[in-house]
Amino acid sequence: MSEVLERLWEVIQDRKANPREGSYTCALLAKGTAEIARKVGEEGVETAVASLSEGDDRVIYEAADLVYHLLVLLASRGLTWRQVEQELEARFR
Repeated sequence: MSEVLERLWEVIQDRKANPREGSYTCALLAKGTAEIARKVGEEGVETAVASLSEGDDRVIYEAADLVYHLLVLLASRGLTWRQVEQELEARFR
């Protein structure tokens, strides 16, 4: 995991363990997996649309939103990015 993803993951885990008023991450986690999954879908669509009709800066922006929401989804289910990496590694075998 890259340094920035590790830092983001640590923040998400901290928000999960220590909810803070006003935190978007805490609000998402409180709404539950279904709402987080909806956001992942929304961000996926926005990333796809941006890739077809907008500049690279917008694609990068939407991709960052997608990755963030995916990490929150994993955290909400008690899963880790490492498990995703392991699945990707297994596909190379």
